[in-house]
Amino acid sequence: MEDYNKVIESLGVRYIKAKNLVLQQPFTVRNYYDVGNNIILLHKGRVSFGEDDQVVEEGDMLFIPGGRATRVTYGETGGKTITNDDLISNKDKFFHSNADLDLISDAEESHSFVSFEAKVFDSVNFFASLDVPAFLISGNSKLANLVIKVVEESLQELPGRERLISIYTENIVVEIIRYILKNKMFVEQLATNSTYFKDPRLIDLFNYIKENLGGDLSNKVLSGVANVSEDYVGQYFKMLTGINPQDYIEYQRMERAVFLLRTTKKSIRDIGKEVGYKDTAYFCRRFKMMFGIPAGKMRRRESAMNI
Repeated sequence: MEDYNKVIESLGVRYIKAKNLVLQQPFTVRNYYDVGNNIILLHKGRVSFGEDDQVVEEGDMLFIPGGRATRVTYGETGGKTITNDDLISNKDKFFHSNADLDLISDAEESHSFVSFEAKVFDSVNFFASLDVPAFLISGNSKLANLVIKVVEESLQELPGRERLISIYTENIVVEIIRYILKNKMFVEQLATNSTYFKDPRLIDLFNYIKENLGGDLSNKVLSGVANVSEDYVGQYFKMLTGINPQDYIEYQRMERAVFLLRTTKKSIRDIGKEVGYKDTAYFCRRFKMMFGIPAGKMRRRESAMNI
């Protein structure tokens, strides 16, 4: 239990967005993907996920870890199948955004969602690091109420709005972790993650990578940070985290690039350089390979999502 308390205490949680959506037509997105973690509360209607179309019952929730592509069906099966790119570009054809507080739980074919970031030591995406698929959360009215509270606050311009949204979002993260522990889910992955808190050299590496995304992050440099040999640093990092250090670095660079695309007007060329890519064309190829859409379209994502 002590390790899990350390996990929770070390998490930096950041709210991204929340909405109440009403389905316009049934469809399946075969590779739903987002950098942020998403928890989807089904009010009324039908949602299923995964290759076996596991059904989410009304009042239950679907949790999709950030960085994990997932097949999701909204409404009855038999609707058109689209890509995540199609959903981003044409979301108003599939969903109507509801801003009426009285209809949040009552509209037919509706769901609410909260998107958030949760990082260990403000460096490692906790849920993504577990490398687990999307999963169902059932029979948890406390968590469902927190999702609704975040959506309600997001729809109102009231004093203390940002503070309450932050508090509720942190509560959501804690409740998800408690649900995982109570139901003994992902036991091996959680045991592996406890190594983050037992080796200070690994934490030093995470922090160094975070502060130097635009610089030289070769294994030679990393070996000096961790005080291990250049030949061993890759094996050491993978042994503790389950991922190659250069793969981890690329994910961190791309995640930072997404943040800059969403929050600044910097050119794609400048963003690529800022996150460590001197060759803009190569940066764009790697970006599309990782996220399935071009960097320019990701920049337009926020306006497309805020229907």
